[in-house]
Amino acid sequence: MAGALALTGCSSGGGDSGADSAAGAAKEAAPPAAGDRPGAAGGEASGARATAPPKAAATHIIRTAALTVQVEDVPKALAEARATVENAGGYVGDEDTSRDEDGRERTRLELRVPVDAYQDVLDGLEGAGKLLHRGAKAQDVTDQVVDVESRIRSQRASVARVRELMDRATKLSDVVTLEGELSSRQTELEALLAQQASLKDRTSLATITLSLSETPADEAAEDDDPGFTDALAAGWDAFVTMLRWLAVALGAVLPFAVVAALLVLVWLRVVRPRLPPRAAPAAAPVARGEEPGARD
Repeated sequence: MAGALALTGCSSGGGDSGADSAAGAAKEAAPPAAGDRPGAAGGEASGARATAPPKAAATHIIRTAALTVQVEDVPKALAEARATVENAGGYVGDEDTSRDEDGRERTRLELRVPVDAYQDVLDGLEGAGKLLHRGAKAQDVTDQVVDVESRIRSQRASVARVRELMDRATKLSDVVTLEGELSSRQTELEALLAQQASLKDRTSLATITLSLSETPADEAAEDDDPGFTDALAAGWDAFVTMLRWLAVALGAVLPFAVVAALLVLVWLRVVRPRLPPRAAPAAAPVARGEEPGARD
């Protein structure tokens, strides 16, 4: 049993290559079929098939992109982006919306779209407004996909061999050992299957990170020529600014004015009434010999 387990473990990593080599050797050692012999019927067709170029292996690429677009209306642009992605057969993943100090809205989306519609969706999202940033990345994972598929085939064959040993085991100790080995190999097989599913998801659906921000009002009107409305708005802003500064000045002077008014009130109501009255001025003396009415 120990020898069988060791054989099974060694063959789990390279079982497929050995099987393929044995199959190739058997095929080469087998005599040629009647149809494949030179001069036999159908030999020309077989020769044509033998010289036909092999089919190109499929490539597996993970595509990701990041876009930063400035738009006039973020909710409207967000709705259009959702519709574009859903019409292409994709979906919207994570979404994060916030506002900055000036009250402008910002939204960040993670979009998943099929690889076939990746470029069309990317071009459509770029045209939603003013493009500020674009970054794209393509990662070739063909070797990784092929390696995972090969390991899955080997692991499945290894699990099948352990099951065959369990069916032939007669001792309880052998059954317990084989069950532990089977559980370990099934766990590894499940991990490989999860890795394969993740690779398939990332290669079949491209990821686009879209950031939307509102266009500042002053920047939107920067290139426009000033007109009567602009002059009126500028005059109103100047008038409001003047009123604001007058209010600020009044607010700064008001405490001093209140204190001065209180002091004047205290002087008039409390201090002044307690002051001694002033003496009346003395009358001028009348000269002798002069009486009132004496003069002509």
